[in-house]
Amino acid sequence: MTKVTEFHLSGFRSLYDVRIFFFIVLLVIYMVIAVGNFLIILLVSFIDHLQVPMFFFLKHLAVADVLLTTSVIPIMLDMILKHGRVISVIGCLIQMYFFGIFGSVQCFLLALMSYDRYLAICSPLHYASFMTLNRCLQLVSASWSLVAALASSELVSISQFEFCKFKNIDHFVCDLLSVVELSSSDTSVVIMEDFVFSIFMLICPLAFIIITYIYILITIMKITSTSGRKKAFSTCSSHLTTVCTYYGTLITIYMTPSDKTPNDVNMYLSLLYIVLTPLINPFIYSLRNSEVERAIKKLLNRIQVAMVE
Repeated sequence: MTKVTEFHLSGFRSLYDVRIFFFIVLLVIYMVIAVGNFLIILLVSFIDHLQVPMFFFLKHLAVADVLLTTSVIPIMLDMILKHGRVISVIGCLIQMYFFGIFGSVQCFLLALMSYDRYLAICSPLHYASFMTLNRCLQLVSASWSLVAALASSELVSISQFEFCKFKNIDHFVCDLLSVVELSSSDTSVVIMEDFVFSIFMLICPLAFIIITYIYILITIMKITSTSGRKKAFSTCSSHLTTVCTYYGTLITIYMTPSDKTPNDVNMYLSLLYIVLTPLINPFIYSLRNSEVERAIKKLLNRIQVAMVE
């Protein structure tokens, strides 16, 4: 049998008549995502009063957002203009690998951010001694390393698959399920492995976030003053918005029966997951946070002084 060496990503075939408009909209969204998240990375890296654990985790979340969208959207833009795109099997596996890493590490980063809020509100006396920047670096490094290791083990298994008959992927991205469906090899082990990894990388962080916020809510309800409660809630609002957006889109994708849902709908849901959280995060943390607003003004003043000099 002839071995398949390349796949064809069909993308959004139903949008062929409006592909130019769709291309422009997606390009603008990608530019906003890149600029907004790079601004967060820049501010946290160089503004002193943002050198705190919560914003350290936010910086790595912004890095993951930029890398996630960059691994998908540029190829998608080319696909829209050409009404499909040919990608090699190796290129498809590489995209799937990095797409999995950048998407999954966000779950651990959101869990770390919830733990940071838990310590700040429920155990403020131990917060400064435990959540040092060195400890934060260890936690973030462990998250990236763990996700990369699990994704690498899946990649090794999938790279041994044989692709001998089908090569059309009715999607805009090389996700694991689409690639597995095309293989002529026994995929049961990889499917089970992916199921176990998904529980560990998606469900466990969500359960951890829910538990920490139960403790946070109990602690906040014990605060007697209304202003104290309001201040405690405000420190969690941005993070809660991000968690609800990220997991809301994920749950919508995985809870929708794929066999009863048109493939275009599944692709739109996947696109929503890829662009929504990276798009709104910079706005959530800049418009709803006075420290970020002050940092932006400080950065603009530095730029203005440098231009005058």
